[in-house]
Amino acid sequence: MEYRKATKEDAEEIYRLVQDTMTAIYPKYYPAEVVDFFCRFHSRKSIVTDIDRGTVHVLIRNKRMIGTGSYEDNHITRVYVDPDFQGKGYGSYLMRMLEEEIARRYDTVYLDASLPASHLHERRGYRTMKHERLQVENGAVLVYEIMQKNLVPIA
Repeated sequence: MEYRKATKEDAEEIYRLVQDTMTAIYPKYYPAEVVDFFCRFHSRKSIVTDIDRGTVHVLIRNKRMIGTGSYEDNHITRVYVDPDFQGKGYGSYLMRMLEEEIARRYDTVYLDASLPASHLHERRGYRTMKHERLQVENGAVLVYEIMQKNLVPIA
């Protein structure tokens, strides 16, 4: 297994991984308008911008990208694992690696947790700080949690 910083050459594969994961998982929790909002939010352009910042990482297994994770400052922003590889610890591994990077500069980390992920983050020690609602198209509402975790600083 390889965990590494993403390059521009990875952008399209990251985009496909994120989009495929959202369209496979999110319809179980959110109406179509919210899924569409997420898909637009995690656009090719936003992924390339984050790659240029140097804050996107990928997880490769047997030459296949199975996960990705991003952060900005102490905010974890985009963690997705291919649905075929979910429930096997890869998401926890990505989170641990991102938290270690953030812990070099910050003593807390936060994230915006989608409904399908909030219980997973609770198991990792995150606590809900705030419940958020965002109205999207056709009166549909995106509900999510802002969660925070204290980190042990890494020198």
